[in-house]
Amino acid sequence: MYEEIVYPSSDKKTQIHAYVWRPRSFARGVVQIVHGMAEYALRYAPLAEFLSERGFIVCAEDHLGHGASVLTEAEAGYFDGMDGTSAVIADIRTLHEMMRDKTGTLPYFFLGHSMGSFFTRKYISLYGAGLAGAVIMGTGFQPALLTGFGKFAARLVALFCGAKHRSALIDGLAFGSYNKRFEGRTKYDWLSADAANVDAYIADPLCGVPFTCGGFCTLFSIVGQACAAKTFKNTPKQLPIYLVAGSDDPVGSYSKGVVKVYDKYAAAGVADVQMTIYRGARHEILNDICAEQVMEDISAFLCAHI
Repeated sequence: MYEEIVYPSSDKKTQIHAYVWRPRSFARGVVQIVHGMAEYALRYAPLAEFLSERGFIVCAEDHLGHGASVLTEAEAGYFDGMDGTSAVIADIRTLHEMMRDKTGTLPYFFLGHSMGSFFTRKYISLYGAGLAGAVIMGTGFQPALLTGFGKFAARLVALFCGAKHRSALIDGLAFGSYNKRFEGRTKYDWLSADAANVDAYIADPLCGVPFTCGGFCTLFSIVGQACAAKTFKNTPKQLPIYLVAGSDDPVGSYSKGVVKVYDKYAAAGVADVQMTIYRGARHEILNDICAEQVMEDISAFLCAHI
């Protein structure tokens, strides 16, 4: 079971909904989960329960425009203006500070998936000092030219249609190629090799909501920031980092992008960088053929760095 907490967003109008899972006995550490695009925090309940059984307090918030933090239907897939990067990072920071106040000196970890992995990469470059480690899941690497063009295109469409307009053109620009390698049963087959998990995603009304132009602008912005040389350089050198991804994940360019992120951290002098690539798995490795092994491996990483 979890506890739901609510706190004011940095946008000064939204109430952010967050969730906390606590172990039944003593706590050995804290894990803060940063969820991905077009999903929400409670999708991570199986992982949170798995870790809480092993002595970890787990927390996660629904970002602006996601899950229970959505004010109206028009706000889904929308952050704060044309670039909500700072607002999302501030809301993540608020939960971090709240949990730190409650948990004292317990080892504190971050885990970010997909869009959340890019937010986590930026976050640890800003606030990584004092963290015990970070798990970067379903991540990748994109050149600045590509993210810059995506951001420009989103702004251009928004100029004529508004920041809350949902553009099929921008959506296709961002994800149009992701399903090409797969069977084509649905447009989300790239998410998981397990068809039942893909169907569950499609059936969930809180998943797959098309992003607004403002949302895409934020997405391209955070990906660009996460891949910038400055972000790797500013990541604390003693912060343990664990990269996990599916070998067939298009977000990670079928593992090539994940390897590039690994190399970038190593080149920046981060002393403890590990990586596991799960053969045959796609983007959502917590909802794929390797899910149990992924949870075991994350638990092992956390326990090894307490």
